[in-house]
Amino acid sequence: MISKRIRIVLLLFLFQWGCGRSERMDALYAQRCLGCHGRAGNGDGPLAQSLPVRPPDFRETVERRTNSQIRRAIAEGQGTMPAFSPALRHSEISDMLQMVRFLSREGRETRWWENFDTLVVAHCSLPWETILGYDEPLEKLQR
Repeated sequence: MISKRIRIVLLLFLFQWGCGRSERMDALYAQRCLGCHGRAGNGDGPLAQSLPVRPPDFRETVERRTNSQIRRAIAEGQGTMPAFSPALRHSEISDMLQMVRFLSREGRETRWWENFDTLVVAHCSLPWETILGYDEPLEKLQR
């Protein structure tokens, strides 16, 4: 039987590395967000100059808005940003919320509690969209 200490270490390992950025997040960000928000989320993407208002810097966004407010802005749109809920599934909108949080940490000192963000990301290693039935399983999407 595995000792309690080893189980705790394994669990922490899974949470720490199972909840980080993924290729899916990076690809989705590159496809939907990079043009306006830029590679690092600073609001300096190639299309930002042509917009009437500069896109926000994600570092400021996470300081002023809750996760629910950020998720709503992604889903419903805000200002010149279009609504992505028709095009993105709930799980993809959650990925974009996490991407905003990941990018907001670049170039600034993080607060102590931000080091534990990966432990509270509900979708980190479980296929919640399939478990809860709000997204089609991957097999159905590939048909």
